[in-house]
Formats: sequence, structure tokens, C-alpha cells
Amino acid sequence: MPVRLKKLIGTFLLVALVIIYALVASIVAVAQLSESGPWVHFLFFLLSGLLWVLPAMGIIKWLMLEPRAKR
Repeated sequence: MPVRLKKLIGTFLLVALVIIYALVASIVAVAQLSESGPWVHFLFFLLSGLLWVLPAMGIIKWLMLEPRAKR
């Protein structure tokens, strides 16, 4: 796969990940945390704010892989 195409795909994947993750985290927060106290809100947003980094690291690691040498 050409490097430019790989970077384009990775960019779209990262943007889509952030948008979808933010929407899902917001929906879960509104649906489940409406009656909870401030500490529960704080912990939820702390964890959900850090959790998106794991799949983003996987995408970035894939982007950094060297292309295979052609034989």
C-alpha cells in the first residue's frame, strides 16, 4: 500500500474514531449519569477521556509500520 494512501486512510480513521467515540460517550453520560453525583461524573469523563487513546494508538502504530520490501 502506498504511504500516502495509508496516511489518508489513517487520518480518516482517527477523525472517525474521535467523532464516534465522543458521541457514544456523550450518549452514555446523558442516559446513565443523569442522577449521579459529581464524583461519578468526574470519574466517567476522566476514564472515557483517556480510553479513546488505546484504539488511536493502534491506528498510529499501524501508520508507522514500514512497508514490506518487494521481492
